[in-house]
Amino acid sequence: MASIHSTALVDPQAELGANVTIGPYTVVGPHVRIDEGTTVGPHCVIEGHTTIGRDNRIFQFASLGAAPQDKKYANEPTRLVIGDRNTIREFCTFNTGTVQDTGVTILGDDNWMMAYTHLAHDCVVGNRTIFANNAQIAGHVHVGDWAILGAFTCVHQFVKIGAHAMSGLGTVLGQDLPPFVMAQGNTASAHGVNLEGLRRRGFSAERLAAVKQMHKALYRQGLTLEQAKAQIQGLSASHPEAADDVSLMLGFLNAASRGIVR
Repeated sequence: MASIHSTALVDPQAELGANVTIGPYTVVGPHVRIDEGTTVGPHCVIEGHTTIGRDNRIFQFASLGAAPQDKKYANEPTRLVIGDRNTIREFCTFNTGTVQDTGVTILGDDNWMMAYTHLAHDCVVGNRTIFANNAQIAGHVHVGDWAILGAFTCVHQFVKIGAHAMSGLGTVLGQDLPPFVMAQGNTASAHGVNLEGLRRRGFSAERLAAVKQMHKALYRQGLTLEQAKAQIQGLSASHPEAADDVSLMLGFLNAASRGIVR
């Protein structure tokens, strides 16, 4: 059975899994589903067509599933989907999607979302990311696995952030940030590779060497983007252990639509 505080307002149509906890004065709407083991703190509002997975910890004053901040939105039944084992801290605001995109905003699994972070409509965030306090991403932004957004990072709509990338304090991203790359500034510029993060995730010396070579091709040799991509392609032969990392980088560069941070 779910544990619902006597002051909470939970619509009878809401679906709550076993061992879900709903704190004081929290409001849960009729189209909400919360799976087993998730804890929702006091004074939260969970509305819209929102699905929340297992074992999430949602702190006080979060607003999840509110209508997108898009003037074109006309009350379509768009969705917010949150995966498993996420930590969602105070005053986070995650909106549903729009029919102009896929109609769904997605947060994956095992993410650490600090206070005041914002996921706008149609964003897709992968797994094991960290959003520090006040990190804000606009509509249609995609964030890869293991990415870290520093405090007060602001991301322009439609930007893509690659897996294992990292932004520093107060960064403004108006272009796509490739995998593994660290960026900082307003507007952002590249400042090396997230080597310490990769080491902590078990990257071997060979994989780290390949990542360094990719960064060198993109940022240190004065190559055009097409020339850099051709050079990166060759790393699969010279660093076979890093073939998946090379494929990840090339796939990102080929899909980049706003140009990359350089």
